[in-house]
Amino acid sequence: MSLKFLMAYIALLVPVMTHAFQGANDPVPQSKYSYGSRGFQFSSADGKYQLNLGGRLQFRFASPSDQDPITYDDFFEQKQNLFKINRARLKVGGHAHQPWLKYYFEYELGVSRLLDFRVMVEKWPWLNFKIGQWKSEYSRERVISSGNQQMMERSIINRPFTLDRQQGASIYGRLDGGGLADFNYHLMVLTGTGIGARNNDDQKLMYSGRLQWNILGDGVSMSGSALNRFEKPVASLAWAGTTNTSQYTRYSSQGGGQLVGFEGNVPGRYNIDQFLLESTLKYKNFSWHSEFHQKSIMDNQLNQLTKLNGWFVQGGLLLNPQSIEKEAPLLELASRYAIYQPNQQLQMNSEEEISLAVNCFFNGHQNKLTADITHFEFEEKSVNREASGWRFRIQYDFSF
Repeated sequence: MSLKFLMAYIALLVPVMTHAFQGANDPVPQSKYSYGSRGFQFSSADGKYQLNLGGRLQFRFASPSDQDPITYDDFFEQKQNLFKINRARLKVGGHAHQPWLKYYFEYELGVSRLLDFRVMVEKWPWLNFKIGQWKSEYSRERVISSGNQQMMERSIINRPFTLDRQQGASIYGRLDGGGLADFNYHLMVLTGTGIGARNNDDQKLMYSGRLQWNILGDGVSMSGSALNRFEKPVASLAWAGTTNTSQYTRYSSQGGGQLVGFEGNVPGRYNIDQFLLESTLKYKNFSWHSEFHQKSIMDNQLNQLTKLNGWFVQGGLLLNPQSIEKEAPLLELASRYAIYQPNQQLQMNSEEEISLAVNCFFNGHQNKLTADITHFEFEEKSVNREASGWRFRIQYDFSF
């Protein structure tokens, strides 16, 4: 879908929806207009139709570069201070025909890429259906929107382990039996070739599942930071697993790709099995998030098995919680430690990240300023190579 077509579609959609909401023979407009966390909202009088239109802009400065170092040589590339529009998103969603028949699509204006397009049937809390393209419900770190993150960007663990956006179908819901018997689940059948893929490279699909246990009787929302005071703690534990056969060993917002040391372009070359363990907690003005990942890659062409793992812990604390009731800007201090082992047979080879971030929330995640400083450690002791470096970034995030 081209950007020109998308903009023209939305330009036509809003007045058409507005006219439809007003009623053909009713001289008094019956439509409802409002503004909320999802942007501008247009609703029909009978509640059967709703259109939400919103957007988000991220402006970022980074020094000496913005990308995480992946290889030893990345630490010695030319230093490039930069200012950029990191994200420019257009979001359209709502429901049609029935309140439980929902739709959503999201477009990245900066690179002209359709990110999400999906239809959801959410009539019952315990059994919902979804079809289309979306961020696979695998790890909390990736599912949380880039506009609702606690840290400025996701950890070094995200690149090797995320499933990112995929096309397929899903069954999901919440099984709330009260007390400890409170679970969220997702079962997904996906093409397994990444965002925007029109074909599969073999006859096998990707199968993925996630089970989240809300151990204190209520789940933790997919959003970073504790911007409200939680007098009672909320917490969850999650398990997820995925299996797939394809030519890819990793996924990103650009689609299927390769981890360092792997080659592609051979359909069905790699069998991948991976799982994660995850914990999250919010209590008073403190928030906690951790993930442990394990992944096995079987190269069918070379008959070679590679195992990799990684984990991170992350926490944050509001420094001026008394400002919540005053509706004044909130300040948060957050930190993260992450470590990644690209090959478990080479125990002395690893990548580490230590990050410290400061958030200033003017209106929650809708309007915030973030600064972070990160130290990277890179070790390849199997070939006697080590490197380290610092990075500083500042970002303004604005949603409407």
